[in-house]
Amino acid sequence: MQNNIFNIQNQEDFKQVALAVFKHQFKNNKVYRSFCDLLYIHPSDVTKVEEIPFLPIQFFKSREVLSSTEEIQETFTSSGTTGSVTSKHFVTDINLYKESYLKGFAHFYGNIEDYVVLALLPNYLERNGSSLVFMVDDLIQKSNNSESGFYLDNIQELAKKLVELDKRGQKTLLIGVSFALLDLIEMQQFNLKNTIIMETGGMKGRRKELIRDELHQLLQSGFGVTEIHSEYGMTELLSQGYSNGNGVFDMPPWMKILTRDTEDALTIQQVEKTGGINVIDLANYNSCAFIATQDLGKVHKNGTFEIIGRFDNSDIRGCNLMVL
Repeated sequence: MQNNIFNIQNQEDFKQVALAVFKHQFKNNKVYRSFCDLLYIHPSDVTKVEEIPFLPIQFFKSREVLSSTEEIQETFTSSGTTGSVTSKHFVTDINLYKESYLKGFAHFYGNIEDYVVLALLPNYLERNGSSLVFMVDDLIQKSNNSESGFYLDNIQELAKKLVELDKRGQKTLLIGVSFALLDLIEMQQFNLKNTIIMETGGMKGRRKELIRDELHQLLQSGFGVTEIHSEYGMTELLSQGYSNGNGVFDMPPWMKILTRDTEDALTIQQVEKTGGINVIDLANYNSCAFIATQDLGKVHKNGTFEIIGRFDNSDIRGCNLMVL
């Protein structure tokens, strides 16, 4: 079954794999099984993707959400504020995560070896367990370019490197947290032609929160680019959505976004209606592939989606988009 996840070609493939993963997790994931039992939902009653129950994301804070008895290879943790309870995603097969983000990146951006990858993720490197840092570190290695790397707080060297690479016509990806990207353009203005700027959200108390449009306008102006790309990922997922501008995200074929009614969490809405974001991430084969997040957003007719904000009672977390 795991082999089928990354070979999905169409909606019918997705449905068949999703229903098979649901059956597997109902049988093997105690937390998810208990949740389904509370709702009186059994795989024999489920014939459509929309009928699969979505586990509230908060369970990753209080339970071991596992569908495997294999040894845990990595534990990813959310960054959380001091004293808050963090989410833990126990990963029993790290190669599933690697395959997901490498194939996901290739799906949207092409061969990683065509890029120099520059990472501006200062405060994430100071802690273990960041799935974002794990991914970016591996992308840096896979780019196979000695100029790729983390720049931490060394933004003067980074500014010099950006100008040099861009002038040379080298395809470059600069990925960073919002406040660090703003620090960089406050130090120096750029006019980049061959560089993708990708923000991963997160002011983390370092600056006031900005609405996305305001942030992107500042970054566009400061880097001299027409679009700001974004990554939609979180500790509890092993796949990412990407936006190449305007805050509209697309997903790899093994991911799907649905929205739920904000008043009735079990009701899946039609497209173009704002609701709670439910994520299907089939790469989460060994944990839970069906997650009800604390994000608010809407899905468009072509399957792309936007994040509009977060539920009021949820905490702000590092890898998520900002509260709007």
